Amino acid sequence: MSKSPPAPPSLEVLRQEIDTIDGEVHRLLMARDNNIDRLLSVKQTQEVGSAFRPAREAEMMRRLVQRHRGILPLDTVESIWRVIISTFTYVQAPFSVHADVSLGESTMRDSARFHFGFTVPYVSHFSAPAAVEAVAKSKGDLALVSATSSRAPWWTALEAGGAPKIIARLPFVERADHPAALPVFVISRVADSAMVTEVEMWSVRVSGWNAEIARALSPLAEIVAVPDTAFDGAALLVSVTAPSSLEKIKLALIEAGASVRSSALVGSHATRYTVPRTRQQIRRRPAPIIRS
Repeated sequence: MSKSPPAPPSLEVLRQEIDTIDGEVHRLLMARDNNIDRLLSVKQTQEVGSAFRPAREAEMMRRLVQRHRGILPLDTVESIWRVIISTFTYVQAPFSVHADVSLGESTMRDSARFHFGFTVPYVSHFSAPAAVEAVAKSKGDLALVSATSSRAPWWTALEAGGAPKIIARLPFVERADHPAALPVFVISRVADSAMVTEVEMWSVRVSGWNAEIARALSPLAEIVAVPDTAFDGAALLVSVTAPSSLEKIKLALIEAGASVRSSALVGSHATRYTVPRTRQQIRRRPAPIIRS
């Protein structure tokens, strides 16, 4: 005589299990909090600079995506971890996020809130130079500016040795329909040991810039260009990745008819990590409304 399958657990039992898991998650967060004082005492003797660690955060977010499984949307998991990381960083050393909203306030604000949460103070500015200037006057604040277009060559303010630099490119994890997909550069001062140098950012000033030269350069590097009418040229922000090099880009500029007036390293960031299509979440369409 075959045995009947065990009865499914009651709703009350399942809810108790969920409450137990929630309590454990909260306990682990408090355990993470208890490590902050120990972490600060170690950092005071071994590290200098801002508490923000772009190299570590980029690697943490990559590992998060690679290990994630289940029906919980990746958007939710990433946003939870971003809030945890940013808030604990803020607890270690309070900082503000200065955002350039000149190209659109809502998308920039969404990016700031997704990546840094609501605990970190958010300050909007109506130009990229204003946001960068605010960071230059601070100890560990961050500036967020567009990584794809600009109305002014804000990056020239990063050329000096003691100036803040580009330290990250957001989002750390790129995918289709990302809720905070706006490409953003993060500018700040951090310790050299915290920098990630997979992609170098160069400020390049040229004479004789035109659309044909821009097309010739596009296969070699990502470029943000702002016209410089005083020299019939442009101020360029150039992303240099292997196998390209700055010298190869300079040579391409010269061969295309431009003259390179100056170049300066203004930061670096991690290589862009894109989630494979097989891992990207499928957004469910709402069920159709059936009218009787």
